[in-house]
Amino acid sequence: MTNHQALLIIDYTNDFVADKGALTCGEPGQKLAPAIVALADQMHQAGDWVLLPTDVHTPNDPYHPETKLFPPHNVRNTWGRELFGPVKNWVDQHAADDNVWLFDKTRYSAFAGTDLDLRLRERHVDTLHLTGVCTDICVLHTAVDAYNLGYQLVIHRNAVASFNQVGHDWALTHFETALGAKIVD
Repeated sequence: MTNHQALLIIDYTNDFVADKGALTCGEPGQKLAPAIVALADQMHQAGDWVLLPTDVHTPNDPYHPETKLFPPHNVRNTWGRELFGPVKNWVDQHAADDNVWLFDKTRYSAFAGTDLDLRLRERHVDTLHLTGVCTDICVLHTAVDAYNLGYQLVIHRNAVASFNQVGHDWALTHFETALGAKIVD
């Protein structure tokens, strides 16, 4: 079967979403869980791809640019790096499925330093549905790279959030006006 869509659930971890996360967007991020799980169910049942590009770091890495910008977060093998709540439960139930993959990323974009583009092209994917956090950081940088690589973009407004409402609103406008993304609820 040839599938042409993939859902990306970007950085939906405890550190970015839970109340005690190191760099949390808190309640706005927590409210996304039902929409993300519903989209994952829908895409998975249709035989489409459900991908979880997930930020990973080493604490105090002097070579990583984020070390100067943010406190340590999403450190490998920690509670903070684990997926948050209902999304974690969904992935635990489907982790062995061929069309579900969680993979590491070390930069804002899910494309930077990963084989994501190659894997999507092998599977004839041409449309990406973006969800997760943070709208104006990792979701934005992933969207820009996807646009530059020729993918069609669908941004699920009720499935993205940030810790900065102004940045979140700006990113939603940018997705539509500068990247030609379709914004849906």
